[in-house]
Amino acid sequence: MISTTRRGLLAMMAGGGWMAAAQQAASAKRVKSLKITLLTTMLAERGIGEWGFAALVEVDGRRILFDTGARPDTLLINTKELGISLDGIRQVVLSHNHGDHTVGLASVRAQLAGAQVHVGKGIFYSRPGRDGAEGNFLLKNQAQLRQSVKFVEHDKPAELAPGVWLTGPVPRKYPERNFPGTGRMVTPEGIQDDNVPEDSSLVFDTDQGLVVLSGCGHAGIANTLEYSRTIVRPDAPVHAAIGGWHLFQLDQEKLAWTAGKMRECGVKNFLGAHCTGLEAVYKIRELNRMARENCVVGAVGASFDLAKGIAPGMIAR
Repeated sequence: MISTTRRGLLAMMAGGGWMAAAQQAASAKRVKSLKITLLTTMLAERGIGEWGFAALVEVDGRRILFDTGARPDTLLINTKELGISLDGIRQVVLSHNHGDHTVGLASVRAQLAGAQVHVGKGIFYSRPGRDGAEGNFLLKNQAQLRQSVKFVEHDKPAELAPGVWLTGPVPRKYPERNFPGTGRMVTPEGIQDDNVPEDSSLVFDTDQGLVVLSGCGHAGIANTLEYSRTIVRPDAPVHAAIGGWHLFQLDQEKLAWTAGKMRECGVKNFLGAHCTGLEAVYKIRELNRMARENCVVGAVGASFDLAKGIAPGMIAR
């Protein structure tokens, strides 16, 4: 049996309306319902604040866990405090290898048994410390973790669900160095400086534009936003940029350049959490003349809802 929607598309195509049919087909795949709730970050009025990041994505009936926080128990404590269950999560995304985004996975793996954990290529590269010890939490613990979850490694963009995209590793078009720059990694080509090549974000295609969720944005916010548009819908503005963007170390000149690139991408809402930096959020609000309710520092429990916008909580309001 052919669905009503598909019958309509076939009729339009038979009548020569190829462009209209293509546009309707693309629109049918767009996300209709989306809520992103911050589960771990530094600022907190409920639960525990930490230098780490995790968020729950609820999209068109699906639930996706994005990153898992820095300490073993923070994610468990904060979800309990917020009254949020991790039940029913079949997909997890880890933005990159750093422990402040991955350590919590060990504590919640039983609740996520059988889930797919999507990661960018390079996340399992060895990161030896100065003392020679392995610095990559996932690599050290992968045997134990693989008993509960299945890792899926991506070297290019992938559509995880209708209108929900994982960028995979983001090309570095602009020389944004939003990463520590002090570490080393062991790649198939040999030992190299660690520029966090696996850094990946989630992108949601909505009628209002793209919503981009980042863990740290080590690939650079301009690189990430422009690449998200390239792979999903080049003509779409970025309706919202959410999460950690590693802007706290930028000087005024670089912040001004960053704000300009965000304007070019049409960013309407900005919920800057984790490593974005308080001053960076306020400076971007000022430079881009954004309203207070549209440019906010992220706190534990804060959320972005496609229908309602940003709910910052009392401490960040």
